[in-house]
Amino acid sequence: MTRKTLLTFAALLLVVGSLYAHDMFLKLSTYFLAPHTETSIALYNGTFDKSENVITRDRMLDVSMVGPGDSVIHPDTADWWEKDNITWLDFKTGDAGTYVLGVSTASRIIDLSAKDFNNYLSHDGVLDVLAARKKDGTLDEDASERYSKHVKAIYQVGDKRTATYQHRLGYPIEIVPLQNPYDLGVGDTFEALVLRDGEPVVNQLVYASHAGFHGHSEDGSHAEAVKTRTDREGVARFELMTAGQWYVRLIHMVESDEKGVDYESNWATVTFEIR
Repeated sequence: MTRKTLLTFAALLLVVGSLYAHDMFLKLSTYFLAPHTETSIALYNGTFDKSENVITRDRMLDVSMVGPGDSVIHPDTADWWEKDNITWLDFKTGDAGTYVLGVSTASRIIDLSAKDFNNYLSHDGVLDVLAARKKDGTLDEDASERYSKHVKAIYQVGDKRTATYQHRLGYPIEIVPLQNPYDLGVGDTFEALVLRDGEPVVNQLVYASHAGFHGHSEDGSHAEAVKTRTDREGVARFELMTAGQWYVRLIHMVESDEKGVDYESNWATVTFEIR
């Protein structure tokens, strides 16, 4: 392969990534914070490494910060600001304990050509829907999708561990850890319950990875460190094979009964850090 061909292929991958990779993540520079200190959290819309665009406040249906004792506050929209395609929230930490911060967005509808929709399903790992389209002979059909995103960060303030990590925010799709991430270390197994409208989701594809991981699939696209499925109780499990910042993500997509909409998807992520 010539150098010109390699450069063209690399450019194509960048374009594809820009078109299809649009997960949302809440990220901190460190998830270990001191009590009663000023800090900021970043809301990325794109990949775990790069945000492609900001999230405007009118799209945020819910912003909740849950502290020890399941106390909940809703940060003011005036505390958000934007820079370099990243949406930032300034806040002050509270007493020692484990905290959850969540953001849930309003739904939007996107219309995609058959080719673009199939590529998106393949690139973002919505493989069950792609397989169903192949089986049904509908790969050549365009698609209209209603989608929304529901994300969480779990962070530790001071040394005191609390049960807040398992607080359910009631989002349409939600990843709920079954152990406090800050009681876990390298080599331990992370377990999370996946809920759709409060009910366990069986056989859901779940992906996870960590900062610094750069795996690639056979077609040259980005691959994550973990690919797994939920069991009969809706629980996904995987090994924490390294220290650092981790994320878990999924896209729950089903056919829609809504007129003019073919599919409904709900995207979920949760981020945390392992030492």
